Amino acid sequence: MNHFNREKATAAGYSNDVLPTKEVDRNWGIGNFFTVWMGSVHNIPNYIAIGGLFALGMSVGQVFGAIMVASVVIALMLVLNGHAGSKYGLPFAMLLRLSYGPKGAMIPGVLRGVISAIMWFGFQTYAGSQALSILIGKLWPTYLTLGGDWSLLGLSLPALLSFLIFWLFNVALIYGGMGFLGKFTNILSPLVYIVFGGMAIWAINLAGGIGPILAYTGSGVAGNKIIIFFAAITAVIAAWAAPIVNVSDFTKLAKSTKTQAIGQTVGLVVAYLLFAIASISIIVGSEIAFGTPIWNVLDVVARFDGTFAIAISVLTLCLTTLSVNVTGNIVPAGYQLASLFPKKLTFKSGAILAAIIGILTMPWKLMESATSVFTFLNVVGGILAPVTGIMLAQYFIISKKNIDLDALYDAKKGRYHYSKGFNVNAIVTTIIAGVVCLIGNFVPFLKPLYDMSWFVGIITAFILYTALESARSKGTLLEKTPELTKENS
Repeated sequence: MNHFNREKATAAGYSNDVLPTKEVDRNWGIGNFFTVWMGSVHNIPNYIAIGGLFALGMSVGQVFGAIMVASVVIALMLVLNGHAGSKYGLPFAMLLRLSYGPKGAMIPGVLRGVISAIMWFGFQTYAGSQALSILIGKLWPTYLTLGGDWSLLGLSLPALLSFLIFWLFNVALIYGGMGFLGKFTNILSPLVYIVFGGMAIWAINLAGGIGPILAYTGSGVAGNKIIIFFAAITAVIAAWAAPIVNVSDFTKLAKSTKTQAIGQTVGLVVAYLLFAIASISIIVGSEIAFGTPIWNVLDVVARFDGTFAIAISVLTLCLTTLSVNVTGNIVPAGYQLASLFPKKLTFKSGAILAAIIGILTMPWKLMESATSVFTFLNVVGGILAPVTGIMLAQYFIISKKNIDLDALYDAKKGRYHYSKGFNVNAIVTTIIAGVVCLIGNFVPFLKPLYDMSWFVGIITAFILYTALESARSKGTLLEKTPELTKENS
């Protein structure tokens, strides 16, 4: 890594939150990365998404295959886009400048760190609050009838109270900082295996054994099965479109690139294997037992007999949802807002601001049906996949993994300043790739592009940005050649 003038960057107004992580603070090992995404796998919205795949008519084998293929792709993307973080200690907000320029970086930064993060934060907070309502309702049944028919913006009084209480839990975890977050996920990991393993065993017994679950075929999917299979993989990956973009906010804490690569890969594949077994067993097993499809895992938990079983299951669901909400949403929102307004906001004040705005998005509207979440996932994937494609192309193809940190933190000049702080190639690529991803939602003939929005976005952006930047470098070389010739003569 090249020498970096930290004092000069600090004098220019950069806070420690956006400066490269010091070597002494890079202490996350394989264990931290093995567990950090556990909550991002085992959380309520992910189970709802799998329930949605069955609602579309997919078989057990198809759903299992889609989950496992997606887990490998997710792990690969997290490791690759986290390489710059583990090598240079760079946070996501600054890494964006490498390809977009110091001013242009605000565009993808706002897309990921503000819009996407805040929408996801609200969604996850509401999902967690539903679990909290079940838990409180079992311990204090009168709670569920508080307020009678009173409602505010579609929320009953118990639902509103649970939402605000769970929101406060998220805010409290923000104040614990990244160090506390690492310890929190380590404690959570064994709970996840115990609870979801137990839920899977319960569902298998309820269905009369593993046989009936494996024999479940679903109603069958209409259309091209290959496209539908890739659409299912996209649905699973799209939930990770945002964390993939800003993974360097976590890998900047890694002891080494090898550490984050091993930890994230093994952690994700193992977590998704358990998730596949548990989610399929719970959703299919409960449908076989109760004779009706139950796409929301919370409705399954509510049918448990023992208060202790409900309490420990709901508590774990709350904790995993809390974990993913902070790691995947509030952390990037806090850093992004801090980088947009470095003299007015710190990471914590930015995170609190994002949490407040998250209440105003009315996220409960996204959980009204088994498939409504897919629209949200496809849009998020279509917006953020192009950003990932550009970041990967810039770092691995254009920069060849070499970054001049002093130039990166110089907002007024240098190789990463581009044109008045904007890299037009990156902005044009983001717009074109985004349109290609999402146009299928409006033009029926192109719907397959929309159904596979994440794949379409990342591939289109990677190829287009590489081509545009290569053309730029050739043009620059041609411009310099006559001058060199003149000097030599």
